Amino acid sequence: MAKWLQSGRRRDICILLAAAEDGELTGQRLKTRLESRYDTRIDPKSFYGALEAMVDSGFVAQRTDGIADKYSLTEAGEARLREQFEWMRESLGEA
Repeated sequence: MAKWLQSGRRRDICILLAAAEDGELTGQRLKTRLESRYDTRIDPKSFYGALEAMVDSGFVAQRTDGIADKYSLTEAGEARLREQFEWMRESLGEA
């Protein structure tokens, strides 16, 4: 498996993007949803560093909409997320 998904934060960002109503989220909304999930504040530098690494790797797409950057999963990102999900399902004996 690619190293990019070894981080739980990166995995969870992908899950939130996959679940986004219109297929994309602003960086701030994504960070807020992740903080809500973790019930703790996430350092912006750390969060955006993880997000930028996924954009650089081609698993997340970034586009500018006005003053906000919006993020979405790429086909490669969705494929890796599905691979991760399948591995988790098999590991839990839920074939």
